[in-house]
Amino acid sequence: MRGPSSSHSAAANRIGRIARDLVGESITKVVVRYDPNGSLVTTHRDQGTDLGLYSGLLGWTPEDERLPTYAAELERQGIEVDVRYESFDAPHPNFYRLELTGGSGRNEFLDAISTGGGMIELVAVDRVPLQAPGDLELTIFWMDAEPEPGLWSGHPAAGESESVHWHQGDGRGLLVFSSRSALSDVEGLAGQLGATRHRVLRAVLPVLSRRELKLPFHTCAEMVETEDYRSMSLAELAIAYEAARSGEGAEQVLARMSEIAEIMKSAVVTGLSGTDYEDRILPSQSPGFTKADQEGRLIESDVNNRIIRYVSAIMEVKSSMGVIVAAPTAGSCGAMPGAVLAVADSMGAEASEVSKALLIAGLIGVFIARDATFAAEEGGCMAECGSGSAMAAAAMVYLAGGSNDQMLGAASMALQNNLGMICDPVANRVEAPCLGRNVMAATNALACANMALGGYDHLVPLDEVIHTMNKVAEAMPREHCCTALAGLSVTPTSARIADRLEKGGCKGCGAPG
Repeated sequence: MRGPSSSHSAAANRIGRIARDLVGESITKVVVRYDPNGSLVTTHRDQGTDLGLYSGLLGWTPEDERLPTYAAELERQGIEVDVRYESFDAPHPNFYRLELTGGSGRNEFLDAISTGGGMIELVAVDRVPLQAPGDLELTIFWMDAEPEPGLWSGHPAAGESESVHWHQGDGRGLLVFSSRSALSDVEGLAGQLGATRHRVLRAVLPVLSRRELKLPFHTCAEMVETEDYRSMSLAELAIAYEAARSGEGAEQVLARMSEIAEIMKSAVVTGLSGTDYEDRILPSQSPGFTKADQEGRLIESDVNNRIIRYVSAIMEVKSSMGVIVAAPTAGSCGAMPGAVLAVADSMGAEASEVSKALLIAGLIGVFIARDATFAAEEGGCMAECGSGSAMAAAAMVYLAGGSNDQMLGAASMALQNNLGMICDPVANRVEAPCLGRNVMAATNALACANMALGGYDHLVPLDEVIHTMNKVAEAMPREHCCTALAGLSVTPTSARIADRLEKGGCKGCGAPG
């Protein structure tokens, strides 16, 4: 993806693409409603929501190089944008309420949530409640009353669908066919059903769901209790999980992760060579750090300093609108990849081993996403950098030849050390203190990996730490959860930088003067 935040940029882009499909024709106007009790009123301009949502409405994908030009393209296409701040008891801080007008004059309504790390959930279509994460194609039929199953059971689309569900609204409903690919004869099916109209909302996630999906385990505790845990490495267990989830073979899973690893490596190379972008706070600093290291001006610490270089490089690529992997999020995109790649390079690890280490990191992320959150709007930076730190620690232990128990112990310790960390971006940008906290998360992961390898006792099992993390998130004031309403966000220096950015005068400054 490109952009400052996966919760704002990538997720909003996915919501926008679904909304575009819902309209099904040229869009003339979009009314966007944000609840002031959430996070988007204070963050949508500066943290990439506008960039993500409107680029999605234009049909662009999260990594499209045209993303920074969205405003000019909206104007060129004559799409009017009306943003309103209205209280409507939104159930989530990242709640999008969209009203879209097409060329024919029809209004379409869509409610959706960004749940963290680029993931989404559709909440309602045309004010009819439904739940869908965007991992299947939805063929939606508007009906005045619930039809009998026999009305569609003989149609080819029934066999092609993963599921068929009726969603009841106020005086009408939606019959939704979920599928992995386009259904046959949708027009014929609409006539057979007597539907008043229909739309196809394409899947926006890269890995699709499927019928009768069966996973080998759901939580870390369940995994530890399996017979495979004692006979297989955590890398093998991660591959088995992903193969079950995606329906792909082990070789395909490794190939996909290899492609992701190459994007991460490319970001490191690009960042270390120097980046330039006018609309950001911090200048390119990683090349200077490299030079200082080469000249012997730093405290000697080869692996640790390499981690700082790699983390900084990735974060600088992100802030210059380059392509990064949100792992687990864009705001924390440097911590896990930078730490794992730095340790792998220090050890001379083979590419296949790096891919396996990243799969282990992903597996730790699965456990966190299931029982806690990646969204800073819910759990502060604990949810982003804390998660990335836990993911990196487990991956590092694998690269060092540690045991499964040591990997989970390292992840537990790393996450324990990040509980309660707030999210308070300076000038409402995802740059500072984000860079420092990514570095801290990465170096914390290194320390915890070595502690686990050295036999330190993590005491609290990973699942219990994840549940605790979720409880801490629930207790955190909204001001500390990526709303730019507390902490460093409200310092005089932050206000001065924000003012300078607003006037277009901050070109990688960061200085308080």
